[in-house]
Amino acid sequence: MHINEMIADAERTGQPSFSFEFFPPKTAQGVQNLYDRMERMYDFGPKFIDITWGAGGRIAELTCDMVLQAQTFFGLETCMHLTCTDMGEAKVNEALQKAYKAGCTNILALRGDPPREKEKWEATEGGFQYARDLVAHIRKLYGNHFDIGVAGYPEGCDDNKDEELLLDHLKEKVDMGGTFIVTQMFYDADNFVRWVGKVRERGIRVPIVPGIMPIATYASFMRRASHMNCRVPDDWMATLEPIKNNDSAVREAGKTLVAQLCRKIMSAGIVHLHFYTMNLAQATRMVLEELDWMPTTTRPRTQALPWKQSLGFGRREEDVRPIFWRNRGKSYISRTQDWDEFPNGRWGDSRSPAFGELDAYGIGLTGTNESNREKWGEPQTVKDIANLFVRYLEKDLESLPWSEAPLTSEADSIKEDLIKLNQRGLLTVNSQPAVNGVKSTHPVHGWGPPHGYVYQKSYLELLVAPELFEEILPRIHAHPDLSYYAVTRSGTYKSNAPSEGPNAVTWGVFPGKEIVQPTIVESISFLAWKDEAFRLGMDWAHCHDANTPSRVLIEKMMNDWYLVNIVNNDFHQPKTIFELFDGLAVKDLDVPVSVPAQVPESQVNEAVKVTNGVPTNNGNGVAASA
Repeated sequence: MHINEMIADAERTGQPSFSFEFFPPKTAQGVQNLYDRMERMYDFGPKFIDITWGAGGRIAELTCDMVLQAQTFFGLETCMHLTCTDMGEAKVNEALQKAYKAGCTNILALRGDPPREKEKWEATEGGFQYARDLVAHIRKLYGNHFDIGVAGYPEGCDDNKDEELLLDHLKEKVDMGGTFIVTQMFYDADNFVRWVGKVRERGIRVPIVPGIMPIATYASFMRRASHMNCRVPDDWMATLEPIKNNDSAVREAGKTLVAQLCRKIMSAGIVHLHFYTMNLAQATRMVLEELDWMPTTTRPRTQALPWKQSLGFGRREEDVRPIFWRNRGKSYISRTQDWDEFPNGRWGDSRSPAFGELDAYGIGLTGTNESNREKWGEPQTVKDIANLFVRYLEKDLESLPWSEAPLTSEADSIKEDLIKLNQRGLLTVNSQPAVNGVKSTHPVHGWGPPHGYVYQKSYLELLVAPELFEEILPRIHAHPDLSYYAVTRSGTYKSNAPSEGPNAVTWGVFPGKEIVQPTIVESISFLAWKDEAFRLGMDWAHCHDANTPSRVLIEKMMNDWYLVNIVNNDFHQPKTIFELFDGLAVKDLDVPVSVPAQVPESQVNEAVKVTNGVPTNNGNGVAASA
């Protein structure tokens, strides 16, 4: 969606809108942490994000990769910065092609700062001298595919303080094809309003998006204001100077000052604000809360479906997803991006040779062995592992091997039931409560267009010890409304599903539309998920050294336990699915697993058999017989 269209929507509805800027971190761990933060900040309700351009080399590549990730995996409408610095025409074309393939439809075209080793800005050989030339090039190559933003400077820029000349340049950029203006950061609202008047006097009619920098600490505030030669009003300094050594007080005062700035800007007719987040969430969130712009019951975050749609090409119309990938969104998108077709806009054809393939998609556990041991400890008993699941449900842990993101508020109504199951060793990987016709604007369960109603069946997915599974099975079969799939890592599969087809577990009823069924359970997708689910468990086991209690325990669970999903097809009965487990608990819950005695190295070497001169090994540290 073009940024112009988003701003037009805000003008039409009278609802203020906003967006966030992020920049590529310097380390791999920083990148992963930023992806997690971007996903959480998605829930603040931004209309789009933009990602700054790192001139040349690895950082430029990272910008393109982050755009792809944001569009495809997180469903975030993204604007990619693109500068002329260190960029010949071939590099510019390559970056534009990557943005195009990612489904990106917005570019912020900038001249850019000079490289650090140069005092003055100079065009790269074969590159572009001015931002207007870059704008014209993008428009020539891609027509109207991209909305093209250009920079505006209410207080001048580093190498030019001549306001009239800068306004001339701004007019040239717009005349060459620029369709919206994003301003440099500022804190002087009166000067900004004056500058907007000057812009309009030049006949420039495209939308103006003011750049807002929240205040996190006094030192960072002063450093950025100084770096950008940004005027700070006297009353701001009078407020912040006395409390500059108290970061908490600075944030509290800063949110009020920045919110006042935003209100003055909006009162002048601006409908969209752009927040320079500096890759941080708290200061921006505090301003949004002060403005009362965070999603609420009466102002829900717009969401067409109960899960985040991909904005990658070939996936924008996707409207059905198996529930097994609820907590593994990125791996689901990765694994299905090369499936052969999207029949009826759905999730892919199971007949494709790519369906269920694991190796090419990097779906394994993220993080280093050391970081994962630090996060999840070194469990010695099933109870230790159960306690990790309980901590996740209590939001004391942000992730588990099977859940990439923190628990959402959707689980609040069943959290106590989930905790009781996990305390007894029934490990819940995924769940949803029954919902019987709440409004589509509901702050937790709502999705889709207004004036609709949404429903869902209660659903549980668990790792179940084999002796408990044998007790659960007759209980399921005795209940006519329950259906299940169950499978072990080795492939032992059981189900009472009446057919191999999909069973809708979430649906919505909306005026003037057919019933929408966006979340399903089906056997073929469950069996594909089974491979990934057990792979994640084995990856976790291998974060621990061989023959350690943690490694032996987790491997044994992955080899012996069942992955089970259960659906209560009567959505009027929210508790039945939990009553199924009454009185059941893992035996010897807190008994440590027995670790086999280690075979002396001399015996291991003696046992290795050689076939055609090549030792054979079964992958578990013990030689296989020839």
